[in-house]
Amino acid sequence: MQGKKSPGPTTERVTMANGRVLGSYITICVIAFIISKIVIAILLYKRWSRKQKVFQDSFSGKHNERIILGWDTRYKIAVGAARGLAYLHHNCIPHIIHRDIKSSNILLDKDMEAHVSDFGLATLLGQNQTHVSTFVAGTFGYLAPEYFDTGRATAKGDVYSFGVVLLELLTGKRPTDETFIEEGKKLVTWVKAVVEYKREELVIDSSLEHFPDNGVEEVFSIAMRCLETDPSLRPTMAEVLKMLEQIGSDKNVSDI
Repeated sequence: MQGKKSPGPTTERVTMANGRVLGSYITICVIAFIISKIVIAILLYKRWSRKQKVFQDSFSGKHNERIILGWDTRYKIAVGAARGLAYLHHNCIPHIIHRDIKSSNILLDKDMEAHVSDFGLATLLGQNQTHVSTFVAGTFGYLAPEYFDTGRATAKGDVYSFGVVLLELLTGKRPTDETFIEEGKKLVTWVKAVVEYKREELVIDSSLEHFPDNGVEEVFSIAMRCLETDPSLRPTMAEVLKMLEQIGSDKNVSDI
């Protein structure tokens, strides 16, 4: 009876070769992922002939240096930013989670069109993935509460951050406002408490002289849905975009 043959030199060489190919493949994938992030950022920046952080500047700096944005402009920024984020979540393959949505990462061109920028913390989401486990990163005041607890980055986390941006547009205040820090409060909890009693007029930006009441109330409502504590109750960015665009089609946007 003939015994089993042990793996010969040829088999060992094939195994080693396959290992090297696999290692090279993994290395290429990692490099491609890094390059893709850089290319996306460069392409977005090159689309704009003039880049301004007008959105951030309008809510910071000394009072006499602030750039006052009217309601039409604020609404336009909200829709533009929502459209950009919805594109990342739903149209890009693989999908992209931004992980650092905030006012300073929304740039405005000369026509005041909003563009999502800074993909330094962005991560890719596979077709069958619901989240990516990673280290907690982002900006205080914008991060979803469940992100702190689980370390899982999800598209719904971006939705929460976008809800905070909507509150900035509505109230003219930033989550890092000194008043909130000194009093131990948060922008989100402050607004939620007021909205609960239907007293939105108490938190609306005082620099907004003319605005449609119905339009403002609807944007507040959308922001509250984005800021739901339970991420499963938050809308997707595609749904957020649709709701915002509906406000415009209902003619609730123009200043009165």
